[in-house]
Amino acid sequence: MTQSMSRVAHCIDNGPMEGFWGILKRERYYGRRFTSKQQLIQMIEGYIRYYNTRRVQRNLGILTPMEKHELCLAA
Repeated sequence: MTQSMSRVAHCIDNGPMEGFWGILKRERYYGRRFTSKQQLIQMIEGYIRYYNTRRVQRNLGILTPMEKHELCLAA
């Protein structure tokens, strides 16, 4: 993974990640208690796998992010 930074006051990289963390917190974090850091890490890692491979998204044409990625690579 490569970190990227846009110019000051141009936070185009920030928006998609803010959206992702908001969805993760809404769907898996709020209303739950985690008894250890490891339990929280496992939940986050599991959610990232779910989000990329099984969670369909309307803005991607009712595809998962991985399905959309594979279609783009095949084109």
